[in-house]
Amino acid sequence: MTAVKTAMTVPAAPTSEAAPFAIRAERPSDVAAREALLDVCFGPGRFARTCQRLRDGRKPAEGLAFVAVRRGKVVGTVRLWHVSAGGRPALMLGPLAVDPASRELGLGAALMRHALTAAAARGHDAVVLLGDAPYYARFGFSAGKTAALAMPGPFERDRLLACELRDGALDGVTGMIAATGSTLAQPRSAVAATRRAA
Repeated sequence: MTAVKTAMTVPAAPTSEAAPFAIRAERPSDVAAREALLDVCFGPGRFARTCQRLRDGRKPAEGLAFVAVRRGKVVGTVRLWHVSAGGRPALMLGPLAVDPASRELGLGAALMRHALTAAAARGHDAVVLLGDAPYYARFGFSAGKTAALAMPGPFERDRLLACELRDGALDGVTGMIAATGSTLAQPRSAVAATRRAA
């Protein structure tokens, strides 16, 4: 088996009592705080984004939804979702969000490292995302293997990035990125729309 790149070589986020924040698995009690944080970071238009089409009505990948907590408050979130990348199993990362008041703590980077390490430990081969290449390059993401992949909606080609957790996992990949994860009883966007209308 090929050695896992990037994700396994980076230390996880601090988790001791003395640390400025802790990263842990998301709990059902975190949902309201997570949604409020995403509203602050991305606004009401977040449900119309192309990536949301891959998440809507789906559960995140098992064991791959995390929050960062500081002084008892959720200040960061990241989740990974099962997708097919041109017929190959992969994960899609996102959204990654950090409370604006806590950004100086390096939460985004810590959440990324934690999520990639956890995905690799669970045997996943590759992660894709839509994001800024200069920011995500430090975690091993690039557009090197995504040129022949497409999204189910409008997207900026140079923002479709991938990171292989196993060498060669995305070699020659081509086609559409499609959701493959377990479904929810009611899509999140429908729940959010109901909440906003209330």
